[in-house]
Amino acid sequence: MTTSIGRRAFFLAVPGNLLLWLIAAFHMMLVAALFVAFLAARPAAAEDAACTGRNLMVDLQQNDPARYAEAVKEAEATPNGKGIFWKIEKPGLAPSWLLGSMHVTDPRVLALPPRAQTAHDTAHTIIIESDEILDERKATAALLARPELTMFTDGTTIDKLLSAEDYKRLEASLNQRGIPLSAVSRMRPWMISSAVALPACELARKARGVQFLDQKIASDAVAEGKEVKGLETLAEQIQAMADLPVEFHMKSLIETLELGAKMNDVVETMTDLYLSGDIGMTMPMLKTVTPATVDETSDYAAFEQRVILDRNKVMAERAVPILDGGNVFMAVGALHLPGKDGVIELLRKQGFTVTAVN
Repeated sequence: MTTSIGRRAFFLAVPGNLLLWLIAAFHMMLVAALFVAFLAARPAAAEDAACTGRNLMVDLQQNDPARYAEAVKEAEATPNGKGIFWKIEKPGLAPSWLLGSMHVTDPRVLALPPRAQTAHDTAHTIIIESDEILDERKATAALLARPELTMFTDGTTIDKLLSAEDYKRLEASLNQRGIPLSAVSRMRPWMISSAVALPACELARKARGVQFLDQKIASDAVAEGKEVKGLETLAEQIQAMADLPVEFHMKSLIETLELGAKMNDVVETMTDLYLSGDIGMTMPMLKTVTPATVDETSDYAAFEQRVILDRNKVMAERAVPILDGGNVFMAVGALHLPGKDGVIELLRKQGFTVTAVN
């Protein structure tokens, strides 16, 4: 199909995988959580917000074993792709620990593995991506202070960028989440994508005040009198998204609307992979859901560089002087860990020994 944005048009595969790559940077979804209190006309009722996703890899293994085998092969070739909990060591220092996190309120995710819980409880210092998430009101205020990062400031509204059909889809999807369309009409497309891509059960838990994993790790640490340090500001995180072209974000929003309930399956599959420690399988899994076109492959390269790889470097560089104090518990998004340019390899280049903990 051809989709128009203002007077511009571009070809969009139906469905493509730009949104799925966007979901791979799940940490950005916390922005939607921070804004829920401002957007929700009513929190979704618990009975209306049951988690309905299913694991897509089970179906793939049964229905297309060859493609499943390709995904497994790619995952196995990913450096540091197995495991979410790692030990960080350097001579003369007390060991530190690294947890790959998933920024959701799912109770299965909130229950830390026993050794990770012990490491958290005995650490002197806790590191998370942004310590601003400890106070959601202040965090939201900080974001609102930089409206150009999350909102159109030139009078543009989302209805001017969507077809009538997609606009109706957006309105219906938001209504299911208790969010009036008028509340998001001036928001940038990626912000709206976040609001409609997260499962309703996730938004409902967040609206009830359930903390996502990183928040819980940090707030528990504060309650225990520990020092909590952030590696980035929320503005820095959002700037990474804002730096990408509006066309990229519009494609992602449209694909979100087209995929509809299938997003629940994608999130459930990511959660199952996370719980099993198969982080290296996440990207191959997303590729199997929908194949990329040439244009989308190029789009993802820019996205990966700005939102994942650039931030990997920042997080690793800023973590080093804290880790040099020893006895640190560090939690960052799990998808920042694997790969030759992941946080684990970057820490190794700084002289640390980083090993997986079963």
